[in-house]
Amino acid sequence: MQLTKFTDYGLRVLMYVQGAGDRLVTIEEVAGAYQISKAHLMKIVNALARGGYLHAVRGRSGGLRLAKLPENISLGEVVRATEPDFAIVECFAENSPCVITGCCKLSGVLDQALNGFMAVLDAHTLADIALDPTDFEVVFELK
Repeated sequence: MQLTKFTDYGLRVLMYVQGAGDRLVTIEEVAGAYQISKAHLMKIVNALARGGYLHAVRGRSGGLRLAKLPENISLGEVVRATEPDFAIVECFAENSPCVITGCCKLSGVLDQALNGFMAVLDAHTLADIALDPTDFEVVFELK
């Protein structure tokens, strides 16, 4: 299974905003730090704000901050909110055209694997993966 870039970048945005501490972070700043398209990042930020993970402050001195404490942002929740589907194989999709869907045992094994993957993500929060503030400053060359 591979997460979409949308989800990957969503997690990176949350890590960046958390690492920035109390200051507001702009989309332009995050786009520059990760070398991501600003237009694509705006879609991601909107999804994270709608999901209740980010709070966007409008205006000239606006920016982004976390809408929840990092320890209350489950990685599993974020992945579920940003991934379009979890059909890792054809038979997981609705109306699967696979001819062995009804009797195939592989789908059960893959379903267990997916559940295990999500269980690990559910066991961790943004606080668990956050950069240390000094590492954050070094990585992103902030002073």
